[in-house]
Amino acid sequence: MKPYHLLFLFLVYACQKDSQMPSNNDPEAFTIPIIRIDTQSIPIDSKEDYVDAKIVVEGVDPNHNLAETTIRIKGRGNSTWSLGLEWGKKPYQIKFSGKTEVLGMPQDKKWVLLAELSDKTFIRNKIARYLGNRSRFDYTPTAKYVELYVNDEYQGLYLIGQKIEESSNRVDIGDEGYLVEIDQIHRIDEGDVFFTSEPYVRVNGENVFNIKEPSIDEGSEEYLLIKNHIRAFDDVLYSEDFSDTITGYAAYIDQDSFIDWFIVNEIAKSVDARWYSSIYFTYIPGEKIKMGPIWDFDLSFGNVDYADAEYSYGLWVLSNPWINRLYQDPLFREKVNTRFAYYYNSLPEIMAEIDAYVLQIQWAQERNYTVWETLGIRVWPNPVWFETYQEEVDQLKGWITDRMNWLNTKL
Repeated sequence: MKPYHLLFLFLVYACQKDSQMPSNNDPEAFTIPIIRIDTQSIPIDSKEDYVDAKIVVEGVDPNHNLAETTIRIKGRGNSTWSLGLEWGKKPYQIKFSGKTEVLGMPQDKKWVLLAELSDKTFIRNKIARYLGNRSRFDYTPTAKYVELYVNDEYQGLYLIGQKIEESSNRVDIGDEGYLVEIDQIHRIDEGDVFFTSEPYVRVNGENVFNIKEPSIDEGSEEYLLIKNHIRAFDDVLYSEDFSDTITGYAAYIDQDSFIDWFIVNEIAKSVDARWYSSIYFTYIPGEKIKMGPIWDFDLSFGNVDYADAEYSYGLWVLSNPWINRLYQDPLFREKVNTRFAYYYNSLPEIMAEIDAYVLQIQWAQERNYTVWETLGIRVWPNPVWFETYQEEVDQLKGWITDRMNWLNTKL
């Protein structure tokens, strides 16, 4: 980058967070879309209460522009929301009055804006979705880079993306299907309906299976159907004849989705996928249980300092109660080993995808870090941190390479 460009960006952003962007004539200015949200200066300080607002989307491709539209906006997330309150760069959920297409992504009402404060590369959630799209899941959420303004104040680089929910364009489970998240009892919201699974409770007494879709009453026929089916699967999975190809676990699960879910999360060493949270699965009565969609990877690929998930060596997600038991079946283990080769051989493409993201956001991340000066500073729960963006990217690429090579010796 030319020295006078660096000086220009510093002068524009170091003094104040305003609505001025580099000139339209500057080819370095607009490489990703811009989103402007106006709440009439009403603060967005709650995860429960929406604020009325208006949104404008300025796409790099004019076909993806969105004229001023009424929305509602609120905070979102758990640790990411707390982090946003601490630093000032908050994650959000927006809701349109009707299904709306955003930046070419299939239309729907609800969308999330991810601040990515902990992930200084802004790449972990994107590369996990890339792996998801190369996998055998029915659906992987899409997300795109944007620069965000709220009330004419520059908020930095974000990801806007699809929310995990039942929809023909998202988790398509129809009228009879179930979307369930394995979560923690202390994270349950008022009105949530859930049940427990003995294998999960044995390793973490706080585990619950939260029924995200459909909206049902505890004790209802629909509630008993999903609870009893999962408990029947648990019983078979931990039975003496669990590996029987007719009467064992194979009668209950879609093995392809379980295998890919395990491998993608083990590659990423996703800290929560062991048993904590953001573990989604679907079930349509008469069909088999399917793992996915995958979700929440900002604290993955080594970006955590409170667990062994920090290190590129060592198995982690294999300790998930379902996966661990399945892996005791030689046939399932053989299928995992064979499937891992597909991901391992994709390592050059994964590295190329990361490089493409870096190129796409090169000017946006500079503007972001001129406002949010977190480079060279620990942001929870970073185990390591670096002075420059490129060093952060290099560390991520090195971690993934080391991880894939280590797994190749084990799987």
